[in-house]
Amino acid sequence: MRSARDLDVRLHSLVGSLPTTPADRWLRRLSTAADHGRLWVGVALVLCLRDGPSRRGAIRGAGSMLVSSAVVNAVLKRAFGRVRPDLANLRTERRLRREPGSLSFPSGHASSAAAFVTGLALESPAAGAVLAPLALGVGYSRVHVGVHYPGDVLAGFAVGGAVAAAGRRRWPARPSTLQPRGGCR
Repeated sequence: MRSARDLDVRLHSLVGSLPTTPADRWLRRLSTAADHGRLWVGVALVLCLRDGPSRRGAIRGAGSMLVSSAVVNAVLKRAFGRVRPDLANLRTERRLRREPGSLSFPSGHASSAAAFVTGLALESPAAGAVLAPLALGVGYSRVHVGVHYPGDVLAGFAVGGAVAAAGRRRWPARPSTLQPRGGCR
């Protein structure tokens, strides 16, 4: 029986051996856009332009992202100490211009993506659903450009989602202000 680490290495190798496509450039850009949470901060600023659930969700998502990032980068990466994958066999067109120097497990990019989108979805489920594919894309992009194993990304998603969900206990989501149409009032 193979270990989870062996499966992780095999999946990383499989993704690394995919043929070159125009998606390589876009996935590299997506990965870079999410550095230091910039992508999610930009989304939050746009969502804050309107009052209501999307603004509250953006604030909750940004707060969740900050906490999640601190947990991942200051605690978990140091505790697990997993080094990043070897990039020797990665195609040049997939490589990032600047390779990360931090540890690999769990993925901070995936954690931030999950924390922001989960926090957003707690206040505005529709906005969260719209942005969930982008969060998944950020996570996959980290494997595609070779800087994370798939398990790093899955763990990052789990941590980010858990931090946002735990935040709901401390800061409950507001109930929807929508009134039911017709029927009993």
